[in-house]
Amino acid sequence: MKAMTMTQKILASHAGLPHVEAGQLLLANVDMVLGNDITSPVAINEFAKISGNGVFDKKKISMVMDHFVPNKDIKAAEQSKKCREFACNMGIENFYDCGKMGVEHALLPERGLVTSGDIVIGADSHTCTYGALGAFSTGVGSTDMAVGMASGLAWFKVPSAIKFILTGKMQKWVSGKDIILHIIGKIGVSGALYKSMEFTGDGLKNLTINDRLCMANMAIEAGAKNGIFEVDEITLDFLKDVGAKQPVIYKADEAAEYDEVFEIDLSKITPTVAFPHLPENTKTFDEIGEVKIDQVIIGSCTNGRLQDLIEAAEIMKGKTVADGVRTIVIPATQKIYLQAMEMGLLKIFVEAGAAVSTPTCGPCLGGHMGILAKGERAVATTNRNFVGRMGHPESEVYLASPTVAAASAITGKISQPREVV
Repeated sequence: MKAMTMTQKILASHAGLPHVEAGQLLLANVDMVLGNDITSPVAINEFAKISGNGVFDKKKISMVMDHFVPNKDIKAAEQSKKCREFACNMGIENFYDCGKMGVEHALLPERGLVTSGDIVIGADSHTCTYGALGAFSTGVGSTDMAVGMASGLAWFKVPSAIKFILTGKMQKWVSGKDIILHIIGKIGVSGALYKSMEFTGDGLKNLTINDRLCMANMAIEAGAKNGIFEVDEITLDFLKDVGAKQPVIYKADEAAEYDEVFEIDLSKITPTVAFPHLPENTKTFDEIGEVKIDQVIIGSCTNGRLQDLIEAAEIMKGKTVADGVRTIVIPATQKIYLQAMEMGLLKIFVEAGAAVSTPTCGPCLGGHMGILAKGERAVATTNRNFVGRMGHPESEVYLASPTVAAASAITGKISQPREVV
């Protein structure tokens, strides 16, 4: 029997097949179907056309009101209302609204709703985040979400894979964000198109779950179908801590075929920034001149977790945000907000002159809580910097780690941490 990658083994298992190979079409059972306040209303409309018997499993559907919540306008309020009514009528157990929700891809891992070996589909492209936990997770359209809610099934074309062997240990001030930006800069935004990005190697032991969630989150920015990390003790400890169900561990066969193999020495990576208007347009600080900025965003499903806030606060403590720079800090979940408050991090941010927001995706997609005007520039810990992503088509977004974002807020220009610490 032909050898398989991690992703291929998970798909084969959920399809009830002994073996699958790249390019094969299959129908697989899913463990979680996810939607948010933008994508769920469309799915709900389609669901009504195909199902009269309710959802397939009330525990295996999650709806998270995170993009335009707290509701920014009447249309956003109507969308959320549709989701609330549907969740109530269907008895959906994992429904998270204002005051209880968080940014979806930070919330589900925190709640223990995903574990190793799962298949997760979500009507949001960054659903690939859960590959950090050894799951096969990928974004789908709202129609696929509707079918998933009704049947618990989804069609997939089995992806081929690229293997990334990580070695070495990161330098100070380097994080998962710098690693994934380095990789995307290396292979390009289409470099892993409809492929699985599989991360393995001795260097994994030096990556926290926070680093892995960030990296898997941005696999889609290289065009990947999914990103997935080999399961190790760090993974298992996290899953145990959050009370996730029993993990099922899949390991790639030694003879598994990969389209490409890259060896990444983590010790050689330095703080990295993606310039407008693509995540592949990366530069290190030996290439970056003086780039003045107007706004800093620290948050999102990519970098709004507690460790991100701790690292940003370490930079900003006792300092003041530069004049003319709006700095917005968004803890990714209510739990993270409370932890940051109890640790004194929010006090550090506020005393530095930053605004602290309730959890929301708002500014990342140009929704609310930090829209850019014509000609303005922002350093953001988010995942995309396309034209008009955060506001006006003639604004600019520079993607960076929380420490680079914090340093830039203090200096008023794109800066690396060592310039302010």
